[in-house]
Amino acid sequence: MPCPIFSYDGENDWFSLKQRLSGRKNPDSVVQDRVRAILDNVQSNQDQALVEYTQKFDCPDFCAEQLRVPQSAIEAAPSEIPPEDLRILKESIANVQAFHERQRENSWWTTQEDGTVLGQMVLPVGRVGLYVPGGQGGSTPLISSIIMNAVPARVAGVDQIIMTSPPRKDGTLNPYLLATAALLEIKDVFAVGSAWAIGALAFGTPSIPACDFIAGPGNIYVATAKALLVGEVGIDMVAGPSEIAIIADDSANPAWIAADLLSQAEHDPLAAALLVTTDKQLPNRVTQKLERQTASLPRGEIAAKSLAEWGGIIVTPDMDTAVKLTNRIAPEHLELCVSDPWPLLGKIRNAGAVFMGHHCPEPVGDYFAGPNHVLPTLGTARFSSALSVQNFYKKTSVIAASKQYVREHGSKIARFARLEALEAHARSVEIRNNDDEEVNDATRH
Repeated sequence: MPCPIFSYDGENDWFSLKQRLSGRKNPDSVVQDRVRAILDNVQSNQDQALVEYTQKFDCPDFCAEQLRVPQSAIEAAPSEIPPEDLRILKESIANVQAFHERQRENSWWTTQEDGTVLGQMVLPVGRVGLYVPGGQGGSTPLISSIIMNAVPARVAGVDQIIMTSPPRKDGTLNPYLLATAALLEIKDVFAVGSAWAIGALAFGTPSIPACDFIAGPGNIYVATAKALLVGEVGIDMVAGPSEIAIIADDSANPAWIAADLLSQAEHDPLAAALLVTTDKQLPNRVTQKLERQTASLPRGEIAAKSLAEWGGIIVTPDMDTAVKLTNRIAPEHLELCVSDPWPLLGKIRNAGAVFMGHHCPEPVGDYFAGPNHVLPTLGTARFSSALSVQNFYKKTSVIAASKQYVREHGSKIARFARLEALEAHARSVEIRNNDDEEVNDATRH
């Protein structure tokens, strides 16, 4: 299983590495055209379109009555999974809740001496659509996606969450998905998936209410649908395939590094797993461990393809070069597998999440620690952040200018407006400071 090994000394080596990494980025026009057609169909034919797509791709005998998951099925789901699993889900939710509570924002107000009041109202978005991938026909449901998207929405104060996930062949949803929904008090759950589910959440149908904001991961069709609907609804982000970069020195354990690379490579053939190291001996040692560990993985074939096509082990001359390279890559996940990671942390500018030291593998954040695992991919960590409570807020400015304020500052405001050649703007201020009902022409010059 070849995982390419590169040498990186600086700027001259960046172009070839960038070319390798950038090939995963944008869907081709064929996918976009297909998704546009799906969205148009859902907007026009609504529930009928949802049923037809679901019959074709998920459940041949599906009918419209199966779109909404019965409340009784949601309420019963926690009793259908092992108690130990239920306890783990509850603890994960509690950890994620505790972390996101620290992100709360409040409305604020300030009153000036002349009586003018300025402020900002912080309000939750009205209704959130949550898309949850079913995973291999419902056999590997992404339970954690529900937690990571629903918890910050709840902390923000969102009252209604509409959850959709593709049904299994019998038309039902995996009980782990429903149990997690029950724990998070999500009452509106629909058995529908892919781009047509995103269209339903955006436009609304007789069965599925239209939402103001859509969150949740998915395949290229889901991601493309979300991107095409920006402006119709708010979205969390357009996430690409999963990725990890690991900065390691000679203190790193090759078997642990290999395991961490594979933890991302097994996601998707397009996932990118990169090791950046200053230790010239580490690449061969890690390669040997990769070969051994991949052979025993259930998703080993996927992981091997990912490592061969998009993975890499990159040797740099020193740690400063390793850090500069990693900041250019701006990975979704970054592990600092070095003897003392804290001095390096202050040099990291671009990463979705950072995992510190040898005993903190990326799955700790995926499932349990508390920070959100919905992270920017494909280099967008240069300018964007993890999903948070802030994504589910709307902020509205409030200005209550007093009569004294307008009298004192009106001439300056009017002059500013005329600098931009907006005469009506100027007059709307001046008319309030003029004794006449209309603005006197003489005051305009």
